[in-house]
Amino acid sequence: MGNEVTGAVREGKERHEGRILLETSELLFRGPHYRLKIAFVEMRAVQAANGELRIDTKDGALAFEVGTVAQKWREKILHPKTRVQKLGVKDGTPVRLLGDFDADFMKELKSSKANVGGVSPSEAQNIFLAIDGKSSLATIAKHARRMKGAEVLWLVYPKGKKEVTENDVLGAGRKSGLKDVKVVGFSPTHTALKFVIPIGKR
Repeated sequence: MGNEVTGAVREGKERHEGRILLETSELLFRGPHYRLKIAFVEMRAVQAANGELRIDTKDGALAFEVGTVAQKWREKILHPKTRVQKLGVKDGTPVRLLGDFDADFMKELKSSKANVGGVSPSEAQNIFLAIDGKSSLATIAKHARRMKGAEVLWLVYPKGKKEVTENDVLGAGRKSGLKDVKVVGFSPTHTALKFVIPIGKR
């Protein structure tokens, strides 16, 4: 999930009002009669001035009226965080993986110098659980009972699958006594939900 504001976009003499969303790797505009999606890699220049985010692409220039977040969004576009940074993984962070994860994620963890190999359940600060079906949901309670302190449980589930929906994952995590505090676009096909032990129960 990204940032969202109500604003407008200007393209030449045309102006459209609607919702503007800054996602992990793209900028979206959603209006009653006009929609637009621009990937960061398609942006040739990005400037912020007078509450506008001005973007040049191969198809022309656009001005997004986003208000006070213009400069902040410009920085996020030009200097996006890596996936592991968004997931709170730093140099030396103990990480435990449960289930199958893509090779790119494994490479990113290695590049971030996270402590993955040989991490025991008692040492893990960030636990990643791959949710691939209803059976995976049933294991969440078991892992939640093993958590302590400020440990984090990330539930990584596929997007747009009827077999396992976001509500299914949220419900299972909450039923296990955990609190959902953050959502991250894990990949084009998966979403990650962050769960922690409520402060009052640590």
